[in-house]
Amino acid sequence: MSDADARTPAQIEADIKRRRDQLAETLDEIGVRVHPKTIVGDAKAKIASSVDQSLGRAYVGANRFVSDVKAQFVSADGAPRVERIVPVALVVVGLVGLLAAGSRRRKG
Repeated sequence: MSDADARTPAQIEADIKRRRDQLAETLDEIGVRVHPKTIVGDAKAKIASSVDQSLGRAYVGANRFVSDVKAQFVSADGAPRVERIVPVALVVVGLVGLLAAGSRRRKG
């Protein structure tokens, strides 16, 4: 006589009820997973995560760029590098002067 043959009808009914409850729980979980709102929510979460990662990388890149530019004009001890600042300032002043002269010619 095997173990399955030795069970009483009450034990078999209890086993069927337990399996039925497990199946109902599994079907409920599947229903939640395939519900359109769940799918949309998961997609939104993935997109938000991707955007956050992209923005994080962009921020790190921009921060590195600013640090590199700053290092060109400020020494390690924080003192300005006049030998680099003055030529850049002269170029900027020259460009502003050229733009101003060009706009006067168009108006006149």
